[in-house]
Amino acid sequence: MENSREGLLLGCGNPLLDIIATVDDEFLQKYGLKPDDAILADEVKHKNLYKELAEMDSVQYMAGGSCQNSLRVAQWILRKPKVCAFFGCVGDDDYAKTLSEKATADGVNVLYQQNDALPTGTCAVALTNHHRSLCANLAAANTFTVDHINKPENRKVVDNAKYFYATGFFLTASAETVQAIAKHSLATNGTFLMNLSAPFLAQFYKQQLMDALPFADIVFGNETEALAFAKEVSFETENLHEIALKICQLPKQNESRERVAIVTQGKDPVLLAHNGKVFEIPVQKLSNDEIVDTNGAGDAFVGGFLAQYVQEKPLETCIRCGIWAAQEIIKRSGCSFEGEANFQE
Repeated sequence: MENSREGLLLGCGNPLLDIIATVDDEFLQKYGLKPDDAILADEVKHKNLYKELAEMDSVQYMAGGSCQNSLRVAQWILRKPKVCAFFGCVGDDDYAKTLSEKATADGVNVLYQQNDALPTGTCAVALTNHHRSLCANLAAANTFTVDHINKPENRKVVDNAKYFYATGFFLTASAETVQAIAKHSLATNGTFLMNLSAPFLAQFYKQQLMDALPFADIVFGNETEALAFAKEVSFETENLHEIALKICQLPKQNESRERVAIVTQGKDPVLLAHNGKVFEIPVQKLSNDEIVDTNGAGDAFVGGFLAQYVQEKPLETCIRCGIWAAQEIIKRSGCSFEGEANFQE
């Protein structure tokens, strides 16, 4: 079947090994971290952060990186290996082997570029009372180069894909690759999906983001990312419904297809903006007892959405699967899952 064939969806992102531990507010303050935020590590300020987390009794290691997580979740729901392929850069070390083994076991076809001079990237995941704070040390992940996608074996993968997903995070590593993939998607009438990913991207990588967005057929973001983006591009509103509509109205290369904007709001309804309207898709409330860890919820939402979208399901079904996937992930530690995915349309 065309809508579940190998290589249908190609993702580009920063593969990171997550170092996850439960901390207190004092720890967050010590390292200048905020709940539910995502930042890049500062060489001086965060020098001891990873070591300190690694020495905690609660520490866990998990394959991570936002895009790779989304593809892992999509594969879990699709149940057929290698529908998703992934580009990103790793080091030549044990962390890279762990990442590759984990992602491959979950069905993703990983096509890592390897940097022998730098270690595989890591992400500190500091958990406090159902909140998570992410601090990424990109290392090798930050050195991805566009020539990797042009190697003959990888070019075949690009040419074979119909759906292309890039996180905003990947703009920090290789905005050039995002442009190349986006332009290829436009030329082949593929679908290019983009994630705002974190507030700092709109602030510090605004130009790279604005260069990529005209190619985006679907834009994802949570409420804090959408508000940060709206501020940076002078939308002059903090109304999320208006922001979602304004994202849809930004310049678009492929005019034959209306842009879709999707804004998640945690436990509040997901906003779906397209064709000049905003729809609210309700989120079923979880009890406090069910919430273990919100880390990976946004990645899982996108994974659930993608799993249905590549099967050409209606947007509302895609979003409901995204909500379902996010809630399944929230009930566990890290972006992890087990057993068969049992989403009911």
